[in-house]
Amino acid sequence: MNTLRVIGWPSVGGRWSGATRRLVGVILALGLVFGARTAAAGVRVVATLPDLGAIAREVVGDAGTVTVLSFAAEDPHYVDPRPTLLVPLSRADLLIVNGMELEVGWLPPMLVNARNPAIQPGGPGYFDASTAVARLEVPKGPVARSEGDVHAQGNPHYAYEPRSGAAVAMTLAARLARLDPANAQGYVARATVLKSALLAFATSERARFDAIPAARRTVVSYHQSLTYLEHWLGLTRLATIEPLPGIPPSPKHVAAVLSLMKGSSAVVVQEEYRPRATSERLAQLTSCQLVIIPGGAREAERYLDRLRRTTDALHAAMVE
Repeated sequence: MNTLRVIGWPSVGGRWSGATRRLVGVILALGLVFGARTAAAGVRVVATLPDLGAIAREVVGDAGTVTVLSFAAEDPHYVDPRPTLLVPLSRADLLIVNGMELEVGWLPPMLVNARNPAIQPGGPGYFDASTAVARLEVPKGPVARSEGDVHAQGNPHYAYEPRSGAAVAMTLAARLARLDPANAQGYVARATVLKSALLAFATSERARFDAIPAARRTVVSYHQSLTYLEHWLGLTRLATIEPLPGIPPSPKHVAAVLSLMKGSSAVVVQEEYRPRATSERLAQLTSCQLVIIPGGAREAERYLDRLRRTTDALHAAMVE
């Protein structure tokens, strides 16, 4: 069964005008009609982020459709809540969210406007994928805004690590089996195959990176989003370009990072959707490598292939 990818148009400044709200009503009405005509199409899954969508595609297989609400080149904190995204949400049997407050800035209003009780938090069709993973960097006490964009439930960027992806796949299969018992065996079988491939990849890649001298397994990340990747591959973070999560770098902080990088073999790493000027300048001044990694799986790309693109780019930079 073909996977659906919804592409909408941006709303101005994230606010919907009266005309847009009327359009939303029309879109939802059409979605309900269209949904009634395709009820036999199988389970309808919506994922907030590309990596979750890629995992879901492999687990769902031909038993349903998977729609992704955002793009790999889009910052998951700030996805544009396009009105057309309400159609898949209004029809969804299951919504997969990253959780740990990553989508808190844009998803809650969309769930209200989608008017689908099944996928509201706590509903039978709401699946928080973070409940399946071992969380890192969970604050030990209250979180203050002065600390930057710190997530109270821990670092939410777990999809960079294949063991987390494997755990999500198996938990997702169990949830789908409850929603669609007739296809339960297929969900579990496909998730098990994916889990085996991801765990094997996790082991082989760790061994490949362990063969690199420790001094070259050092990174400077733009945002504090590579924690799970660093933990998996045995990398050391020398610094972050942001002084605090989500806070743009000041000249003073950039100078401090530059001082740390001089004489090191650090690789500067950032996602494709983040500003590049500072990273490029630091790499230029220190003759260090700059690696721009994917923000998520491309449309129709397998999750494992997305991870391999990331590790291959990092490995090539560290052994050069």
